[in-house]
Amino acid sequence: MLPATDHRSKTVVLGITGGIAAYKAVDVCRRLLDSGLRVLPVMTEEATRFVAPLTFSSLASEPARVSLFGTADPIPHTHLAREADIVVVLPATANFIAKIASGLADDLLSATVLASTAPMVICPAMHTEMWEHPAVQRNVKTVKSFGVHIIPPENGKLAGGDTGIGRLVPVEVIVSKVLDILATLDNEQSAMGRRSTSNAGGGGDFHGIKVLVTAGGTRESIDPVRTITNRSSGKQGYAIARNAFSRGAEVTLVTTVDLPYPEGIQEIPVESASDMEQAVLQHAGEADVIVMAAAVADFRPAQVAGTKLHRTDGILRLELEPTPDILAEVAAAKRDGQLLVGFAAEVGMDESSARTKLHAKGIDLIVLNDITCASSGFGSDDNEVLILGAGGLRVEVPLSSKDEVSRRILDSVLSLRPSTMS
Repeated sequence: MLPATDHRSKTVVLGITGGIAAYKAVDVCRRLLDSGLRVLPVMTEEATRFVAPLTFSSLASEPARVSLFGTADPIPHTHLAREADIVVVLPATANFIAKIASGLADDLLSATVLASTAPMVICPAMHTEMWEHPAVQRNVKTVKSFGVHIIPPENGKLAGGDTGIGRLVPVEVIVSKVLDILATLDNEQSAMGRRSTSNAGGGGDFHGIKVLVTAGGTRESIDPVRTITNRSSGKQGYAIARNAFSRGAEVTLVTTVDLPYPEGIQEIPVESASDMEQAVLQHAGEADVIVMAAAVADFRPAQVAGTKLHRTDGILRLELEPTPDILAEVAAAKRDGQLLVGFAAEVGMDESSARTKLHAKGIDLIVLNDITCASSGFGSDDNEVLILGAGGLRVEVPLSSKDEVSRRILDSVLSLRPSTMS
């Protein structure tokens, strides 16, 4: 748990909707308060059928709110939205998720959510058939595209005696996620306060350091229409670039995807492994730290068709050839004082394999993660990694936001090069 003094000025709007797991929100409320946070409970009418508002009013920083109308405050949703440093909703029902995906605001909680620009965490809980329904999955995907953090339900016992996916995640997971996001905001705001708008001449422990980051999965053409690619979202690479920049670094980002990034980062869009190789080698020489977070394809078609291939052409057989090993090329040309970080996306946490890659490639740090884990695989907002480094460095990072993982990676970079990196 984070020290209470870290977040005494932070406000959590805790939304409770009408699901059987609403009683667990009481424990979440208590734990957030114990962490030094100010908690403002907002309940839907349906939620009051499961837990009385008096329960939250007795625990929380202020009385629980239920109604959009009929109070002394004519615009309670606007005031709540402005006070919130983070909005947390649990259990998020299928109905509530549909409201947010559609932009509906027909009660106090949904109106507050739509009026708020604060980070948001939604914790779905519902019966298995509802969670797996295509409409619900579409709405979840839409809500995630808004930047909302979704903590997916887990497998377990459900209401009615059934067992399956749809059970609300443990309370400690929810609280940890909230504290993690608030810690991220604290660190970013602190770093932003230490540097100028242009990031030139600003403070931060990466001030004066040039960082090159790669992100996303490469796409290798089969014909003018089709490609071979992978499921990498690029989120981890972008998180590393953002955090390095917020800590004062001069950042160059070579990427195959288009995600938000702070003004001041130099973005270089690429598509294929060859494109990425050319861009990385062009800029690697001037970088102090190179973080190869991109998922570069290991193989590409040996021949690319000049025109679109058609089903009527018959059976398609592709001959694949290896792509350039960009990490090995950069490692071979690495100069004194330069630090190189590689990634090992594996099926399972195979530490032995990662250490072999660390030494065989001649790199300084390697970040191992399990791509098959549902909570931290490709496309997830979270990650769980093991950082291995020269000299026996070993840092386990439990399931955390990719922003938090990026900070731990950058901390490890500094720990290996304390004299030249700080």
